[in-house]
Amino acid sequence: MTSTMKTTIAERISAISVSSTMKVAADADKLRTQGIDVVDFGAGEPDFPTPDNIKQAAVRAIDQNFTKYTAAGGTMELKQAVCERHKLEFGTAYQPSECIISVGGKHVIFGITQAVLNPGDEVIIPVPYWVTYKDVVNFAGGKCVFVETDEAAGFALTAAMIEKHLTDRTRLIMINSPSNPSGAVVERGEFEKILKLAADRGVYLMTDECYSHFLYEGEPFSIAAIPGHKETVLVAGTVSKTYSMTGWRIGYGLLPPAVVQGMTKLQSHSTSNPTSIAQKAAVEALRGPQESVKTMLAEYRKRRDFVIARLRKIPGVSCAMPQGAFYAYPNLGKVLGRGGVNTPLEFSEKLLQQAHVAVVPGEAFGTEKHVRISYATSMHELERGLDRMDKFITELA
Repeated sequence: MTSTMKTTIAERISAISVSSTMKVAADADKLRTQGIDVVDFGAGEPDFPTPDNIKQAAVRAIDQNFTKYTAAGGTMELKQAVCERHKLEFGTAYQPSECIISVGGKHVIFGITQAVLNPGDEVIIPVPYWVTYKDVVNFAGGKCVFVETDEAAGFALTAAMIEKHLTDRTRLIMINSPSNPSGAVVERGEFEKILKLAADRGVYLMTDECYSHFLYEGEPFSIAAIPGHKETVLVAGTVSKTYSMTGWRIGYGLLPPAVVQGMTKLQSHSTSNPTSIAQKAAVEALRGPQESVKTMLAEYRKRRDFVIARLRKIPGVSCAMPQGAFYAYPNLGKVLGRGGVNTPLEFSEKLLQQAHVAVVPGEAFGTEKHVRISYATSMHELERGLDRMDKFITELA
C-alpha cells in the first residue's frame, strides 16, 4: 500500500521563526569545526563560570538523591527564595502563590503570552526588541504593535510613545529594561507613567527583568515595587544572567495567582517540572553570597567603555551608550550600501565568512541599520574582534 500522507507543518509553527541568536551560534560553531578561528560576539551569556557555591549546591542535591519530580510550577523552597530575594532587592511583597518556576526566563515569557492572550489581542512591543517577543506573541495568536524608540536619546522609551498605540484591543505591554539588544534603560518616572497607562486601561504590563542587576548608573529598580498594581504587573525573571547560570534553565514569574495557575497547568502538560537539581542550585544562588554579581558588573562596565569607544572610531559607525545589560547596538547606516552589503543580515553573513566575527543582524530585533554585539567575552577577544570588524568595514569602502 502506498501512503498518501503529506508531510505538513502546523500553521502556528509556520508563524514563528528560528531564533536568530541561536542561528548565529550554530553558524559560528560550524566554522569552528572546520578549524577556523572565530571571534564570537553573538552569544548573549556571561563568560564567567557559575559560582562554586551554586555548583556545590547541585552536587549536594545529587548526593542527597534530590533527583525526582517536583511540583510542575517549582518547589516551594525556590518560590520562597525568589520572593525573598525580590523583596530584598526591590522592596516588593510577593507570596509563593504568586510565583512560578519555569525552564528559563524565555519559558516564563512564553507561558505568560499563552496564558493571557487570545487570538487578535494586541501586544505593544518597543523597538528594538528581544528576538523572542515577536514570535511568542505570534504563536499565541496575538498581534504585535511595534513602538519606535528614540535612538538619538539612547533608544529612550516614553509613556507618550506607547499611549498613541493603545486601542481597545491592547492586552499586554512588553518591556525589557535594561534592554536586549540596545542596553537602554526605561527612566523610572516614565516607567511609572507607563504603569499608570496600563492600569487605567486594564492592560497587563510585563517587565522582563533578565538584566535588572546589570545597571551602570543608579540602583536596580522593579516597577513591581509600586504598591497596588499586582493585578497589572507581570514580572519575568531568571537566574541565568545574574548568576551566570544560562545552561541551568531556571526562570521565574511573579504574577497574579490566576496567571500562575494558568501557566502551571500549561507546564504540567509540556515540560512537567523544572529540573530538580537546577532548582536546588537556584536556591543557593538567591540565598547565598552575592559578590559575584558585583564582580561581573564591574567587568562589564570596563568592557562596555572599551567597546563603545572602539566602535565610534570606525568610520561610518555610530553607537548609543548602553545603560545596562552587556550589549552594544551600533548603527551601520553609513556603512550599508558599500561593497554590495545592503542590509545588516548581509553584513553579518559576510563579516562571519570573511572576517570570522559573529554578530547578530538588526533585523532580528526589528531594525534595519544595526547589529548586536555581545561584550560578555574577554577583553582579548573584544580587541581581536573589533580590529577585524574595523578592517572589514574599511575594505568595504
